[in-house]
Amino acid sequence: MRLAYLILVHNNPRQLNRLIGRLTYDGADFYVHVDEKTDIRPFLPIKKWGNVHFITKRETIHWAGYSMVQATLNGLNEILATGNPYDHITLMSGQDYPIKSNAEIQEFFAANPGKIFMDTLSVENEWREAIPRITQYHMPDLNFPGKHTALRVVNTLIPRRKMPMDLTPVGRSQWFSIPLAGAAYITEYMEQHHELARFFKKSWAPDEMIFQTILYGSHYNKDMVNNNLVYVDWTNGKASPKILTIADAEALGRSTKLFARKFNPEIDPEILDYLDKKQAKT
Repeated sequence: MRLAYLILVHNNPRQLNRLIGRLTYDGADFYVHVDEKTDIRPFLPIKKWGNVHFITKRETIHWAGYSMVQATLNGLNEILATGNPYDHITLMSGQDYPIKSNAEIQEFFAANPGKIFMDTLSVENEWREAIPRITQYHMPDLNFPGKHTALRVVNTLIPRRKMPMDLTPVGRSQWFSIPLAGAAYITEYMEQHHELARFFKKSWAPDEMIFQTILYGSHYNKDMVNNNLVYVDWTNGKASPKILTIADAEALGRSTKLFARKFNPEIDPEILDYLDKKQAKT
């Protein structure tokens, strides 16, 4: 199996180095997008692995903004430009970590050729709290005095927005594992339908919806599995998921997912040591 990992990071090069070291094998390549706001120099020694490539077209990331979509697109385009015949491309953050061994990950993708692993909850029926992301105007990538007041006025006076091109919005999480053909379809679709980018630039957290929606409305729909392969614990009730610790070891061991998030070795390094030792025995 030949796998590509597209990793979005903005801090902690040591944690990224550990992640890459854990996932490295002869058939894996890593494409790293470092937030343009972040000094890239501390990350450059990670190139020692020999299979690490830094995305050259970097974006300044704003939380919940279209900038996250653009960073992902930049990464996919640079991966596709290599011409390497990857079986799957996995999008992850620098705070993710595998909870299965490399052998198990390879076996999983080998058993699922061409399958697309993404969250595909229906916004209309299953993920209704996301409806305002589509129907209302948002400007997460912009910051100016009076922004929130202006948006309230706009969303009061202007008719509700509708999805372009009769697409059916689906999603929930931005993370995914997709075959090379799926990545090519996404980038070509975005290039041919600029109105979709214009629409989602005025949406909240479009990265959790746009790529899923594109593939869901295509002939790749039959290959989609409503599972992004990432274990996440939202029991803290916050906007960001719980930081996983050694207390979560049993739950991670029971999970059928391949990866998990979030981890922070400054808060709990023990869980990463535990996972490394566990997978070394696999």
